[in-house]
Amino acid sequence: MNMTPRQLRAFVGVARSLSFARACEQLHLSQPALSLAIRDLERELGGRLFSRTTRQVRLTPEGADLLPLAEQLLADWERVGEGVRRRFALEAGNLGVAAMPSFAANRLPGLLRAYRARHPDVVLAIRDVIHEQVLELVESGRVEVGFCFEPESSPALGFEPLYVDRFIAIVPRGSALARRRSVKAAALLADHFIALERPSSMRRLIESALADAGLPFDARLYCDQLTTVIQLVASGLGVSVIPSLSRPQAEAAGVQCLELTGPVIRRAVGVVRRRDQQASAAAQALVQFAREQCRSAGTLRQGP
Repeated sequence: MNMTPRQLRAFVGVARSLSFARACEQLHLSQPALSLAIRDLERELGGRLFSRTTRQVRLTPEGADLLPLAEQLLADWERVGEGVRRRFALEAGNLGVAAMPSFAANRLPGLLRAYRARHPDVVLAIRDVIHEQVLELVESGRVEVGFCFEPESSPALGFEPLYVDRFIAIVPRGSALARRRSVKAAALLADHFIALERPSSMRRLIESALADAGLPFDARLYCDQLTTVIQLVASGLGVSVIPSLSRPQAEAAGVQCLELTGPVIRRAVGVVRRRDQQASAAAQALVQFAREQCRSAGTLRQGP
């Protein structure tokens, strides 16, 4: 069946006014256009909806049965259209976002504050998970936008860099290394090095950078979460390397943060989305806010 909203509006207009002339005025249609819409609808349904004389227009029994149904269909049509319009206008909608904990704790609150001030009616669901899980959530479609380190090549995911994070060394406040402003990786590795467990991409990045510099990766303690690494260093159990994005948490925990040299380790931080999915209006707006936030902080595509 190929009834159209235009035909139904024409039918309801005539049915309520019982006048083709008044219906034309209300619907802003010409008499031929209105009559054609009614004829097409009657042809589609297979019978007459109105009985017409030179003096009077009346609904047929079938037309009377159709009227409340047509009005409900038009109301549903308008509601659906308004709902979609509100989503495009960011007056409604839902957006799933995943972010690695360091980004979620340090960059995301300011980003969401600016977003919420402009679009308070968009419902946000935030997943703060490790880098690898951010990629899994985006690729599976469970969230639309992810904030994480640049992933290894993936045919399903597209990555837009926002800035480049330079990794730093963290040591206990009472360590002899704490008196320095910078430290070479070789000196750091001479202490008890604390690392993340595999398959952490950050662990692989550090291992690869050390290997390129001819340095062995010799960790004495492993754990799953970066926050735990920081707390272990704060407790005097060893030293480590973390993204500078996590510096506020490290300093709050009472560890000393040092510039890491020989080698310098960098990794782009940005937005990951599915390549085959058109971004929603809500997602596009959030990504634009992220670009503006990094640009205003002077960190777009460069180290902090």
